Amino acid sequence: MPKRRKRRPMAEINVVPYIDVMLVLLIIFMITAPLITQGVDVDLPRAQAEALDEDDRPPLIASIDAEGRYYLNQGDDPDEAMSAVDLATLVAAHLQNEPNTPVVVKGDGAVPYNEVVQLMVLLQRAGVPSVGLMTRSPES
Repeated sequence: MPKRRKRRPMAEINVVPYIDVMLVLLIIFMITAPLITQGVDVDLPRAQAEALDEDDRPPLIASIDAEGRYYLNQGDDPDEAMSAVDLATLVAAHLQNEPNTPVVVKGDGAVPYNEVVQLMVLLQRAGVPSVGLMTRSPES
């Protein structure tokens, strides 16, 4: 009677299905990423300025459009206009949780200077230590 060899269990993981799934997900994300736009469409003024350093905290962006409506990139619906009181409340609540978050004003170029200053005063009263102004580079 010949001796039968005992088969050992294979201890390798077949990763080919995982690679296939990852490639499909990569293609899906590459196609959908350019289609996603965030924020309110405003016509930013053009200026020569240095870009902000990208640290691990994304900035709070308080926007004001040509009609003088306020928006914030945080909250339930970033594309929905809000009152000045709601904006100040959301900014103050966010800064209590993350006090070192940078705050930037994104004002439409057609907005009067007074409206942008009023938004900056509103943010200062909400507890923002310093406010940056968002611009577009002249080349774009």
